[in-house]
Amino acid sequence: AQAILAQAPSDTFFGFAAMQCTNMAAAIFALSLLALGDLVSARSEVTPVQKVIQLMEGMLAKGKEEKHGEQVQFAAYKQFCDDTSVDKKRAIEEAAEHIGMLKADIAKYTSDVATLGKEIAGHDEDISVWSGDKKAATMVREIEKADYDALHKDYSESVDALQRA
Repeated sequence: AQAILAQAPSDTFFGFAAMQCTNMAAAIFALSLLALGDLVSARSEVTPVQKVIQLMEGMLAKGKEEKHGEQVQFAAYKQFCDDTSVDKKRAIEEAAEHIGMLKADIAKYTSDVATLGKEIAGHDEDISVWSGDKKAATMVREIEKADYDALHKDYSESVDALQRA
């Protein structure tokens, strides 16, 4: 028991001393952090001119980034325009060639119409002449048939009279 009592005051003393040391070390550490924080804050404190420079540098970086984005977008649009332009020029050339061919066809068909119109007029004239000739020939044949019929009747009567006699 004496041993425990003899140790108790010394343990308590050392415990208290260790606690005081720990508190003191924590206080020194806190003070050094505070001092270091003041040094850092003194160094990190930015002047208005430095703040303007920082803002301008940020604006410059943002501007460069937006410029790059616009350049990429413009390059894509320019490529689209170039491709479309080539396609449209080719389509226009093909259409112009086709229009030229169609105009040539129209000119040819117009001249064919004029030529065929003249030929048709000539044929219409021939048809009307032939129709007149046919009517005249028909009338001549009708007259000749009437003459033949009359002559045939006369001859038939004469032959009949001769056979009866």
